[in-house]
Parts: sequence; structure tokens; C-alpha cells
Amino acid sequence: MMRDTLLEAVRSALGTLGVDPVPDAVVIERPANREHGDWSTNASLVCAKIAKMNPRALGEALAAELGAQDLPHVEGLEIAGPGFVNFRLAPTWLHDVLRDVVTAGVDFGRQDLGGGASINVEFVSANPTGPLHAGGGRWGAFGDSLCRVFERCGYVPHREYYINDRGVQTVLFGQSLVARKNGEEPPEGGYVGQYIVDWAAEMPDDADPTQWGRDRSLTEVRESLASMNVRFDSWSSEKALVDAGAMEVTLDALRATGKVFEEEGATWLRTSDFGDDKDRVLIKADGEPTYFLPDIAYHRDKFDRGDHLIDVLGADHHGYAPRMKAALEILGHGTDDYEVIIGQNVKLMRDGEEVKISKRAGTMITIDDLVDEVGPDVARFAYLLQSIDSSQTIDIDVLKAQAAENPVFYVQYAFARISAIGDKAAERGVTRADLADVDLSPLSHERELELLRQLSVFDETLALACRERAPHKITAWVRELASAFHGFYYDCPILRDDVDDDTRQARLWLTEAARTGLLVGLDLLGVDAPEQM
Repeated sequence: MMRDTLLEAVRSALGTLGVDPVPDAVVIERPANREHGDWSTNASLVCAKIAKMNPRALGEALAAELGAQDLPHVEGLEIAGPGFVNFRLAPTWLHDVLRDVVTAGVDFGRQDLGGGASINVEFVSANPTGPLHAGGGRWGAFGDSLCRVFERCGYVPHREYYINDRGVQTVLFGQSLVARKNGEEPPEGGYVGQYIVDWAAEMPDDADPTQWGRDRSLTEVRESLASMNVRFDSWSSEKALVDAGAMEVTLDALRATGKVFEEEGATWLRTSDFGDDKDRVLIKADGEPTYFLPDIAYHRDKFDRGDHLIDVLGADHHGYAPRMKAALEILGHGTDDYEVIIGQNVKLMRDGEEVKISKRAGTMITIDDLVDEVGPDVARFAYLLQSIDSSQTIDIDVLKAQAAENPVFYVQYAFARISAIGDKAAERGVTRADLADVDLSPLSHERELELLRQLSVFDETLALACRERAPHKITAWVRELASAFHGFYYDCPILRDDVDDDTRQARLWLTEAARTGLLVGLDLLGVDAPEQM
């Protein structure tokens, strides 16, 4: 990569000048303003104190030394501001990007940030008491795409769904089904909605309503998420975990740490010693465990399926992370072994008004409602347009439109256009020559270079999406790549009779590189790359 080549050159030049680079402080990055060049380094600023020189003077000395190295593709070096050294590169460096993308193929962007470390990502985990609300689709799309990002960055992700199938809510759910089956109103605090009526009619007379309702709900959830290309590696039952004695074993392990104490008839965990704002009750005075104890047991169990745990939770769980982190530290896990990602709610709009009523559930909009309206690819792409920690408004009318205003249509249409170019080329008997035999120097139009620049930033975009747990950055990159391709398509003809063969061959390979980028990007988002639309 060009960044690595330049960084090595900068470190070498500093060494020649007798300056020991500050570890990890010297970086090569893209200037915010492209007029300042293609790449820039802060080396003069972070090493000035060590060199006992003014930063700008060190920058001038560094630029002179770099100029003497005869670096590939570098056409000019400039000193900017207090001492930044900016590199201006010939378009040939972007031609190398094309070769790298095509050579990598489906492995484009793959890197080893994780070194094979395993990450357990728990997401969605809605109570098994009904269909999945459309808001849960956001968690599903986010969690699955985050795992895809982790995979491409060298981690081994484990997708996990926690089934909260123990407690008052599941009992009330079963009672609500029985009531509707008998033509009665659900009990106070029970579940309402058309789905309760429909499911009650399906329930066999001899079924255990709580167990049958749980299984019926999970079937609905599985199918809804699968329709959006969301899958899980394991579905963990709270009831099964508790029935197996995990809660008692965990309580014994906590007692062994000396951080459990008794007060006012209750059993407490001293989480305040580990950053929590107060100590937490494990067992109430009446002998019943709080939700916290089985949750600790569950997270303790999850470390069997990942070296690092990530919980993707709703906006009402802001206070959850400190207490769970404290409990896991008490059990001997590291402070960085557990993290929580808090997501925000989704609001659906149609005809300028919020949509609140479901065709199926009667009380909420379900994932199935949204998928029926706009299709699975559109729904999933829409969920991934924004950071999950921001509230989201989805306009169904925009998503149903087959127009540029529809973000997923705009991207998928770019891929379909590339496929159409291939079909037309085949009809005319035009084939791509071997890349090694193709002269890429005709690729000098700004539209061509912009498309290559977008491909060149994928590695760093992917790494950033991984570090920041932000698959929406891939969505933004895919949209920018599609935009760059559409611009190239309009301004740089490929098969037209007046295009010379050298230019045609170079543009055919540029098109193939764009196809690869779109294919990989859409796969990370869990969205299809259609060859026809």
C-alpha cells in the first residue's frame, strides 16, 4: 500500500537526519483538502522536540531527504502550515490501486487486525413474546454486518441471540394466548394485538401455553431475521442456563472473591469497588434472585464462545454496562474484555406521518411489515445508513421509489450497470486482455481517478468501521463508490466506436475493479449485488 511505502520512507529519512521517530506518533494520512496533495505526514511536528529543531525547519530538511530517495509515483513535496510535509503523486499510484483490487478479487480489503481473536456479539435478543418490532431489524442488520466487518478484519465472530424465556413476561404471554383461545380478554399486564388472536387459534388444546408461545415466537423471529439475511451461530436460553445450575455456580464463584455481602436480608455484590455507581442486589430478601444474577451467569458462560464480549442493547440500557463490567472484573476478566453498544430507536414514516400500527401485530410495525413494503435489501441497507447510536427516521415512500433518491437502488443500479457493460461487450465480441498486458496510462480523466481514489480508501474505511464498531461507514463508502462509478459511466465511454482500444481496455479493467469494490461492500452490508434491475 502507498501509505506503508511513504511511512517507511519517512522513517528512513528521519533516521538519516539522526532523528529517532516517536513510536506510533508519526503517521501518513490524507489531507482534508485534496488541493494540499494526496498524502501528508505529521513527522516534523511530533519529532521537532527530539530533533531540537523548529517543526517547519525539520519539515524542510525531511522533504529534502525524501526528495533524494526517488520515491515511486511522487511528483512533488511541499511544506504546509507549521511543518506538515505533503506528497503530490502521479496518477500511476492509482493505477497500482486498480491492480491491487483486481488481484485481490473477493479478498479485497481483507486484513488481519484481529489476529484470529474471537468476539462474541449478542444482538437483538428480544423477549420471545411476539413478532419482532421493526426497530429490532436495526439491531439485526447492525449486529450481523458488524460481524461481517470483524471477519474481514481477521477476527472470528460468534453471533448470539439470548432468549429471555424465564420470568413473569413469558408466563403472562402464555396466559394471554389461553385467554384468547377461550374467547376472553388477556389478563392485566398481558399481551394484546391481532397476533395473539391468530396464534391462539393455532395453539393445540393440549399444549403448554408458555412453552408453545415461546417456540412460536422464536419461529417468527428466526424467519423475520432470516428474511433480512441475518443469521445467528447460537440461540442461548436463559431458562436452560438457570435450570442447569449456572446461577448457583456463579454465585459460589462470586462469593469466593470476597465481594458478596449480606445486608437487610438481601445478598449484594460490591460492584461499587469496580466503577459502578452503587452496589447491586443479587438475591432479594424474599429469596428470589434479581435479573442481575442470571445475567452474570449468562455472560460468564458466553466467555466459552468468545475472548471478547459485545452486547448490542437498546436505549433503555444505559446503566447496564458499568454493573456488568464490574461483575465480570470481580470474576477475573479484564477491564477491556466486555463492551456495550447502545442503539437508538427507529421511527417509520409514510405520507409524511409516523406509522405506528402493524397489519399483523395490531399494536406495532414488525420487521415483516417493513420487508413486505420495501424488500429485504432495501430494509437492511436503510437500517445501516446511520450510526446505531443516533435516532433514525425511515421514510417508506423514499425506499419504495426506484429512483436515485432511494439509496440502495442507487448503489445496486451501479452494479447492474457494470453487468450490462459486460453483456454488451460480449455481444460485440470485446474481451478484456490480460491485465499484465494492459496499459493503464489512459486512465487520467478526473472521473476515472476519482473512482480509483474511492477504491483506494477502502482499507482504511474498513479498519475504521472495525475499530469504531461502525458498519455505517461501509454504507457511506459504498454510496460514494457508486456515485463515482455513475459519474465515470456518464463521462467516460467504454464501448463507443470512437474510443481507442488502449483506453477501452483500461476502462474495462477499471469497471472490473469497481465491480469488485461494490461486491465486497454490499456483502459486508448483507445486501445482494443484482446483475439486473
